[in-house]
Amino acid sequence: MEPATYSIILPAYNESARIAGTLDKILAHAAQRGWSVEVIVVNDGSSDDTAAIVRAYASQHPVLRLLENPGNRGKGYSVRNGMVHARGDILLFSDADLSSPIEEADKLFAAIAKGADIAIGSRWVDRRLQIRRQPLHRRIFGRIFNLALRIILGLQYKDTQCGFKAFTRRSAQAVFPLQKIERWGFDPELLYLARKFGFTVSEVPVAWSHREGTRIHPLRDGIRMFGELLRVRWYALRGNYAACDAVSQAL
Repeated sequence: MEPATYSIILPAYNESARIAGTLDKILAHAAQRGWSVEVIVVNDGSSDDTAAIVRAYASQHPVLRLLENPGNRGKGYSVRNGMVHARGDILLFSDADLSSPIEEADKLFAAIAKGADIAIGSRWVDRRLQIRRQPLHRRIFGRIFNLALRIILGLQYKDTQCGFKAFTRRSAQAVFPLQKIERWGFDPELLYLARKFGFTVSEVPVAWSHREGTRIHPLRDGIRMFGELLRVRWYALRGNYAACDAVSQAL
């Protein structure tokens, strides 16, 4: 059997201060592990030098490529853009700040090797792995949001919002073309679609550290994310995801 190939997708918006360090760490770990890998940076309409830095790296590292969004479309759009253009057997998306160190990808890939279709990093399965915890107000918001998605979408995961998730090619090709949420609330939609397809999802405890400079505004984006949960439920009631049922029977 041929060894698996990997795609690592990094959504990036105004990341010029840290994208170089992130790419250094990813490329070094991939080389150390002997991965056959491609790294895709999706530039979400940055107004800084993010794209120029990535192009400079790509000129030296053929495994790296840059995708450009048509303006600032949001994290969900960026992840989908990277996923639908990825070529690997196993596809991982990670936050550009590496809140979960790239070394933790080994855990997600191991879960997929054991049979999972999707492996999601979790900050809450083992709280001891949180190196630097979020501020209290963000932890409270996170727990309220988690309760809401359990009620609205019936998802029973401890943590849907950790920006560190891996997919088999088969599962990625099924869920991402149907994704409609383009901003912060896209993760629950992906997991809702995964359940409709009958994919096996493994929630994996990973090391994680809060990074300064987050662009989530707790009140504004919190209200938007609750609204996006309701949109997913509305889409489901209207039959917008009906294609899942037909496709899942064929998978």
